[in-house]
Amino acid sequence: MRAQTRQGLSSPTRQQQGGGRRRAVSAAAALVIGVMTTGVLAPSSASAAVSAAAAAGPDAVQQSLNALVRDDGMPAALASVQGRDGRTRTYTAGLGDLATGSKVPGDGQVRIGSNTKAFTAVVILQLVGEGKIGLDATVDTYLPGLVRGEGIDGRHITVRQLLQHTSGLPEYGAHIDDDEIRNRYVEPRELLDIALRYKADAAPGEKWGYSNTNYVLAGLIVQKVTGRPLAEEMDRRIIKRIGLRHTYFPAPGEMTIREPHPQGYHRNPEDGPLRDFTEMDPSWGWAAGQLISTNSDLNRFFTALLAGRLLPAAQLAEMRTTVPAGTSGLRYGLGLASRPLSCGGVYWGHGGDIAGYETRGGVTDDGRAANVAVTSIPTDDSAAEHVKDAVDRALCG
Repeated sequence: MRAQTRQGLSSPTRQQQGGGRRRAVSAAAALVIGVMTTGVLAPSSASAAVSAAAAAGPDAVQQSLNALVRDDGMPAALASVQGRDGRTRTYTAGLGDLATGSKVPGDGQVRIGSNTKAFTAVVILQLVGEGKIGLDATVDTYLPGLVRGEGIDGRHITVRQLLQHTSGLPEYGAHIDDDEIRNRYVEPRELLDIALRYKADAAPGEKWGYSNTNYVLAGLIVQKVTGRPLAEEMDRRIIKRIGLRHTYFPAPGEMTIREPHPQGYHRNPEDGPLRDFTEMDPSWGWAAGQLISTNSDLNRFFTALLAGRLLPAAQLAEMRTTVPAGTSGLRYGLGLASRPLSCGGVYWGHGGDIAGYETRGGVTDDGRAANVAVTSIPTDDSAAEHVKDAVDRALCG
């Protein structure tokens, strides 16, 4: 989850989708955190991992992952690619744990940051289809009097604007320090209170501007309308429905990752050493970035979504109705973004950053799917572009 967006729409600490990358911004702005110092991957270990992968005869995807480790300094990279025929291939490069030198678990679990927004948006749109929420109803319809601040009034912000990032609401993540909140549970209302201390970024509907605050409010609306916790609604309506066996919303106080996973590493500040940030309380991401999943489960989710298995046709069409988000061809709908492919057409997905992990990927309308994860948020533009390039090569190969 990043404060702004570059491609995958990250967490609060990073400029994702529509904008440039963040510089010295809290990972919390991107959904990130860190603590224990570890050494960087030794050159000999890195080359050994890459050489072993190369000996197996790497294809274009494997070569991309190898380069992310060798040239961009990622501790590990993982990918899952699904072809038009439905067959899936998984890839790994680097080390799963820099301290022990252990292998990267194939299709291991990772924190998926702002990909969580797509799940939250699906739940909202299912409730729209059920007649329980109106896309063009105001926030005050469901949370009366809650959203007030300088230039901020919930009577003038719609549910659609929340999901589309056109509400003008300020970003709470830019005002959170990763290390201070790493071990602390944060209530969703506390996140909203942080945002409301600051003036609006724009008038509602005036422009697109990525803000995790939008999705905290969307999650609160889900809970108000259903009378149930957001995590339960996601689990019932999405995770169990389409058989995402390795995806879950961490319970309060749950700081570890349940299944085999690569360790996640974080730099704070950006020119500091890599620190193991695997264990953390992700509550400050909540509806905007708390989920844990795998590359293959993300492929399954976005494939099912685009195939109409999660939403009625009318709501899926709303989700795919986009506005420009930046200057790179990225367009943002309702919790779903499209990005051009070098081989023509676009792919649909989201992406996310959270301290320790970055994920990028999506699916095409003709059934291709790819997702790539790295175990540290890139701190320079070229490395970030290389992650996106790996997705492009996987979908265009």
